[in-house]
Amino acid sequence: MADRLMLLDTASLYFRAFYGVPDSLKRADGTPVNAVRGLLDMIARLVAEFEPTHLVACWDDDWRPHWRVELIPSYKAHRVELVVPAGPDIEEVPDPLEAQLPMIRETLGLLGIPIVGVAAHEADDVIGSLATQATMPVDVVSGDRDLFQLVDDGRGVRVIYTARGMNRLELVDNEWVVAKYGIEAAQYADFATLRGDSSDGLPGVAGIGEKTAAGLLGDFGSLDAMLAVASGDPDAADAAPATMSASMRAKLTGAHDYLAVAPTVVNVVRDLDLPSAEELGARLAPVTGARREALEDLGEEWNLGGSVPRVLASLDHAPSA
Repeated sequence: MADRLMLLDTASLYFRAFYGVPDSLKRADGTPVNAVRGLLDMIARLVAEFEPTHLVACWDDDWRPHWRVELIPSYKAHRVELVVPAGPDIEEVPDPLEAQLPMIRETLGLLGIPIVGVAAHEADDVIGSLATQATMPVDVVSGDRDLFQLVDDGRGVRVIYTARGMNRLELVDNEWVVAKYGIEAAQYADFATLRGDSSDGLPGVAGIGEKTAAGLLGDFGSLDAMLAVASGDPDAADAAPATMSASMRAKLTGAHDYLAVAPTVVNVVRDLDLPSAEELGARLAPVTGARREALEDLGEEWNLGGSVPRVLASLDHAPSA
């Protein structure tokens, strides 16, 4: 079987697991284990169904990088628990989930799944760089639609979209994006910039919603092209395949300050200097020996139930095993 890399948006998945699995599941000391259990079951399901040969858990070393906040101060501001001037801001995370993050990292380590994060960057940036630089097809697993910008049929980059739950996974390719939004996947970052996203604190352009943004991109192709027309550049206007109304020009020029910086915030970083999947040790293999014994022991100690046997079984039968 041909190689295929799977990139996990790990925080997206463990938050989903935390809220989707009953918090009555606890260790003997009372620490909840619902997020750990849920994440392991997600990995088992994903490996069995999509058959990756390589797997990387991408991590938010900085969930709200200061360089993005400097450009748009409202970026994720509603999720800040404590501002830390000299380092990553502290995100509002429920205490019962926070307590499980070390357990998640330990179990991933025992499974042989590399955890990759980069200082001053989000997991999205790690995903964007690994997906762009990969020499094999890529499946990105996330409930974050921002990552639709990475979809590339020519390179085999897809998103396994989890927003509707693990029993209703959606496989996002360019055709899916066109059907859903009326744009090409390569236009998604421009589309998101125009539309905005309240969940990330991005205001968008006043008076431009999804339909209008899609129409503009259909007419002009890109944000840069439409801004050139809106600016009154006669050459851009002559070259454009459509005309722009005075009211639309006013909306775009009125949002000049936002549009000057928003693309840098919205576009994921694709050029981080990262090892390849092979160099990361991401090729899936059965867990054996002391690591398997340690994980089985933790499964008992932490009351992880059937999630440990299920994830071990999925790696035992992984394509590259």
